Amino acid sequence: MSSHSASSLQELHPSPSARTAGGRMVVTGPMEPTFDTVLTHDALDFLAALHTEFLTERRTLLTQRGPRNDAIARGDLPAHREDTRHIREDSSWRAIGHDGAPGLSRRRVEITGAPDGRTAVNALNSDADSWLADFEDAMSPTWSNVVLGQVNLRAAVRNRLKHVTRVGKYYEQRSSRRSTAAQPTIVVRPRGIHMPEAHLRYVDRNGAETQASASLVDFGLYFFHNVEELVARGSGIYFCVPKVESAAEARWWNRLFVRAQELMGIDPGTLRATVLIESLGAAIEMEEIVWELRDHCAGLHAGRWDFIFSMTKAFRHDSSFLLPDRKEITMELPFLTHYAQRIIDVSHRRGIHALGGMATAFPDREDPELTAAAQQGVRDDKEREAAQGFDGTWVAHPTLIPVAREAFEEVLGEADHQIDRIPQTGGSGENGRITSADLLSREGLPTPEDLREHVSEEGVRTNIRACIAYLNAWLSGKGALKVDHLVEDVSSVEISRAQIWQWIRRGVKMDNGRVLTTALVDRYVAEELAITSRNPLDHFCDSAELLRWGALGDELPDSFTVEAYQRFMIDRATKKAPFPFAA
Repeated sequence: MSSHSASSLQELHPSPSARTAGGRMVVTGPMEPTFDTVLTHDALDFLAALHTEFLTERRTLLTQRGPRNDAIARGDLPAHREDTRHIREDSSWRAIGHDGAPGLSRRRVEITGAPDGRTAVNALNSDADSWLADFEDAMSPTWSNVVLGQVNLRAAVRNRLKHVTRVGKYYEQRSSRRSTAAQPTIVVRPRGIHMPEAHLRYVDRNGAETQASASLVDFGLYFFHNVEELVARGSGIYFCVPKVESAAEARWWNRLFVRAQELMGIDPGTLRATVLIESLGAAIEMEEIVWELRDHCAGLHAGRWDFIFSMTKAFRHDSSFLLPDRKEITMELPFLTHYAQRIIDVSHRRGIHALGGMATAFPDREDPELTAAAQQGVRDDKEREAAQGFDGTWVAHPTLIPVAREAFEEVLGEADHQIDRIPQTGGSGENGRITSADLLSREGLPTPEDLREHVSEEGVRTNIRACIAYLNAWLSGKGALKVDHLVEDVSSVEISRAQIWQWIRRGVKMDNGRVLTTALVDRYVAEELAITSRNPLDHFCDSAELLRWGALGDELPDSFTVEAYQRFMIDRATKKAPFPFAA
């Protein structure tokens, strides 16, 4: 039972608007053991209050994305807004940053992973500075994963998290450290505003029923159950905001943060948020996003693969924006260098952390040479980020933490960050700052004529394998997967399928002399499926269907996650192994 189960939300934190709007939440997903510890009446009342106030505006924001993206596809290049020039040119304002936020001053290395039992225990027992508990790209949004993630986080905040795993014929129980002072700081990333949560439904005062917002569910449950406990332990409550595409969307998140703190009677500023810059719109309106969130913003995160997908999607009809094989896409490409430099410049001028991109390399215990190569690749990447001016970075595997930390220690020494360092960014704007034109640079990209030298049959097949393997894992309830010694997640699928779609539309001739066509990709998909090991628990046929939908249609869909979620994860029995993977 929740400690709040005997009282109403108003009795705990008087707020006359919490129930008067008449909204309520209905649980339509199955109730499993421990679910009632987080899906309490009071928690559902809190979610209903948030949905009553924020659901309509969320719908409006999502409808605004389409016309904006369509305009870019038609050739109307995005640029810095004239009506917000005063925000960008006013050098006096600062965001709240990490001051007064225990555990957020030093963020050299952050480890990311879904909030399942095994991943959570490994992350909390690691030497990372913070753990990004990810309900988004690294988590498959099954109903069980969503609710158990909240159960695990509630236990982790209270030092009660345990995970049971099977080792041969035996069971082994592992716990997180007892001392929260020794644990990485927990930062929660809810799902983006585009995602629904179909197993919770919101019923308004008129009886109209709709799927819940995944963002409000993930944020609201974690905030409601843990903010008072975290404050009592001398901490704040910290979030990472994903998939923001405009300053207007950042304003929605900020209003949500303000209202949640009011409803729970929590001091303003107890909540801090780091924003992922992973779309072209966010990269253009970066400074305005920080402005809208200035009373809560602690930093900006580089979401590199999602940004590449966003650029590919935005310029899918533009023959001057063509990307090579995924392995050839490096941060040395000018548009990516400018993207990273702008994150650092904006962050440091506004007094907040700039955090680099995720290291996707995955060590192989069975192959020391591959492990050494992966570690060297991560070291090179993190040394470059630290030299650029980033204050920290993130990794997906615990063994990469010391590699990343050493790279930053060589530059930062004993300093927690380098916010006071505002680098010469090398852009074309005033004082060398990055402009919207710099972010749209085509320099260094292959031309249609020489693309044959940069697109290989193996590169196409690698993208197909990554998509099929990851989608199978995602539909099976696993949100991150090792494929060809790389950690693949949602962003990997998005960029892989977008590349295939674009190469087909451009009639790219591969290194084998063949022109890439829909029929040829379909053949490659069939061939890859034919050599893939199968078992009764897999979803490879559905995975292939999703890949064909996302990469071979007349239009490039915005996201595979909503489509896949609606088609395959609602009211569908999950295929389960004999022993559960997460506690």
